[in-house]
Amino acid sequence: MDVQFANELKAWGPQAASRTLSVAEAEAYCRALACTHYENFPLVSWMLPRRLQQHFYNVYAYCRWADNLGDEVQDAGQAIELLAWWRAQLGDCYRGSASHPVFIALGPTIERFAIPPQPFEDLLSAFEQDQRVREYDSFDELREYCRRSADPVGRLVLYLCGCFSERNAGWSDSICTGLQLANFWQDVARDFDIGRVYIPRDTRRRFGYSDRDLHDRLTNGPFVELMRFEVERARQFLHDGLPLVEVLPWRLQIDVDLFARGGLRILDRIEKIGYRVWQTRPVVTKFDFARLFFGSLGRGLVRRLHRRRVLPAGLP
Repeated sequence: MDVQFANELKAWGPQAASRTLSVAEAEAYCRALACTHYENFPLVSWMLPRRLQQHFYNVYAYCRWADNLGDEVQDAGQAIELLAWWRAQLGDCYRGSASHPVFIALGPTIERFAIPPQPFEDLLSAFEQDQRVREYDSFDELREYCRRSADPVGRLVLYLCGCFSERNAGWSDSICTGLQLANFWQDVARDFDIGRVYIPRDTRRRFGYSDRDLHDRLTNGPFVELMRFEVERARQFLHDGLPLVEVLPWRLQIDVDLFARGGLRILDRIEKIGYRVWQTRPVVTKFDFARLFFGSLGRGLVRRLHRRRVLPAGLP
């Protein structure tokens, strides 16, 4: 277990001594958690309207804790128990009796933006599934997992931005699933090391990549073709979701565009190394990120200027 999270669990887990924080103290806790755990979060949050930054920190802190309870706890049974405790804390939050700093801060966010419990609960169900399921028979099963492990994050962002609608949620789901698939194909070797295989069995069979090939980490013709297929499928999800960018407030357009383009860049890197992800983990470099950021910023400014030109005088 990560030492920092072990300390967090000792201080604020189910066995911790009872303490009461003010909302301001709880918000400071979430802010520190977000800014120290995610390398690019300070830059991305700088692009958010100031009025939304703390709310994003609060939601991020919830996701970070849930993810750590699922991934950092080595014993699956203990992880399931801790996730059940986290689910109970979420229930307390919705009943107005939060005691954990994340939920003390998150409560006002939930109330202000009328966020339903479903996306928070879906994330927990995905982390619980991680403790039981190590491989997927079909892409439909994997897509259902993404629906609960990735898509809720985008839906939470839509609620925070005041942009939630079924149409926007569909585009957001496409981007989030595409991002998660890109991460799966980037981390084939890493995931295999911890006993997880996200390449569906039906895809492996379709391209003639045997279980023996998989366990031997063999890069052969069938593997290259199946990875090419999966990379293109992930790329299509990302492209299908890009219309979302156009309907968001312009500063939020930059964040969403940046994340989608980052996923596309990962897929480009996989393609560039000939899909040899057993041997090499493709990464988005700092130079890549800078180019992506300024590209997203430029596109956002162009859209903003275009909007100002086409709107009738007197409209915002």
